[in-house]
Amino acid sequence: MTHVTHPAADVEVRDPFAKPRPRKHPSYWISGLVAAVILGFLVYGFVTNEHLEWDVVGDYLFADPIMEGLWMTIKLSLLAQLIAVLIGCLLALLGESRNPVFRTFVKAYVGLFRGLPLLVLLLICFNAALFIPRVGFGAASWDTNTLITGFTAAIIGLSLHEGAFMVEIIRAGFMSVPPGQREAAQVLGMKRGLTMRTIVIPQAIRVIIPPTGNQFISLLKASSLVAVIGGGDLLTRAQQIYGSNFKVIPLLMVVSFWYLTIVMLATLGQHFLEKKYSLSAGPQRKFMKSRVGEASK
Repeated sequence: MTHVTHPAADVEVRDPFAKPRPRKHPSYWISGLVAAVILGFLVYGFVTNEHLEWDVVGDYLFADPIMEGLWMTIKLSLLAQLIAVLIGCLLALLGESRNPVFRTFVKAYVGLFRGLPLLVLLLICFNAALFIPRVGFGAASWDTNTLITGFTAAIIGLSLHEGAFMVEIIRAGFMSVPPGQREAAQVLGMKRGLTMRTIVIPQAIRVIIPPTGNQFISLLKASSLVAVIGGGDLLTRAQQIYGSNFKVIPLLMVVSFWYLTIVMLATLGQHFLEKKYSLSAGPQRKFMKSRVGEASK
């Protein structure tokens, strides 16, 4: 913890944002050394395991089918997350409505798609033609089998499932804004829409962004479930390859490498977003730092 003494007032000023320094103790070094030795043995055993066939892993790591599957996984996750955010925003606003029908509809949607397992939902979407043969009315209708491919079924299933969680996240963000601010806006004559755009949403977004990042990372990993409906994702492509050459473990190592990579990149992006929109990263922090700086002069 950093302490600064003001020369004029002779008052000790504590920097509230300084990182605490951990106490050093010999047991920390001993336990750290033991953990490093155990980890080293595990890594050595993993790397030297001949059954993993690292040469095959290297051959397929950047193979064209794997790259196509990786791109499909990223595209599926981004599209599903975007649609889920739109669903969440719309239903969260409906949930704030005074109309009881809208509020009941939102509760029913959240209850249904949060309770339904994602794998079951994907299978229902992929087999939608069994209970909805055609989509539309009369001449303006299309065969459901033509419309619902593995990709579209994956997008629909992932979006509906993720949207149920986004409704709750966005609603929690709205609830984090003190109701007195809305009442003050109404007293000033501001309409409901203007109050939401200028007062509620700018404050709620700081609460909404961190859990949205967590949901996106979960969605990235959950997108591997679309392999059961042939969604063309990373795992689907790997399954197609090891179905012909029987190199199951090396191909799964390739899939694991790429999932770990994209999740790590998403986590890094989430870290910067959380830092940018953190409640302690705003003007208040800059003000406190300036006060500490003035006191140290």
